[in-house]
Amino acid sequence: MYTISSKLYLEVFESLMAQIATKGFFSGRVDLTVGDTFCSLICTLVVHRGKPSEESSLRPIERLVPVWWEFRTIEGGEEILNDFSFREMLAIAL
Repeated sequence: MYTISSKLYLEVFESLMAQIATKGFFSGRVDLTVGDTFCSLICTLVVHRGKPSEESSLRPIERLVPVWWEFRTIEGGEEILNDFSFREMLAIAL
């Protein structure tokens, strides 16, 4: 079993946020390599946004709602089980 570290959760989240940018819906993937392990989050998300602030016209993300997701870990060409949790990623990152 591949254990997902807090650091990896943060890296996945930051990469995901970069791809979401200003979208209200996201369907895609985030790929990362950690040492010898290839990691991939494939997901479809609804992005709930708040109102723009006085300082910025960007609407901040208030909540991410996963419609579907899977997280894959591959070492040496073999897929291995992992303990990824979308909820845990959000709890650590937000």
